[in-house]
Amino acid sequence: MTPLLFLFVALAGGVGAALRYLVDIWTTLAVGARFPWGILVVNISGSFALGVVAGSAPGTPLAWIVGVGLLGGYTTFSSVAVTTVLLAEEPQSRVAVANAIGTLVATVAAAGLGLVLGGAL
Repeated sequence: MTPLLFLFVALAGGVGAALRYLVDIWTTLAVGARFPWGILVVNISGSFALGVVAGSAPGTPLAWIVGVGLLGGYTTFSSVAVTTVLLAEEPQSRVAVANAIGTLVATVAAAGLGLVLGGAL
């Protein structure tokens, strides 16, 4: 990776993190905070987009910038883990399980769909 490509990946990661914050906030404002819908929306949409990138432009500088940088900064499985633990500590163990399993199933399905679509492009 060249220094210039590294710079673009790092900048894209910052943009992705800012987008994650905005999508999470907007989603939470729209549907409420009883369930971490914002993080779920972020991870499903990011997994789908990464699938498209990986299927259509693997190993290219664009894949590094968009996939590793932008989408790496955008998606956040660490937030899923923390939110799941926090939900489990409250009397919401069913919601915690739904969050963990639902996120896994939905993001893997979204990534697979994105790969198929990206491969067709």
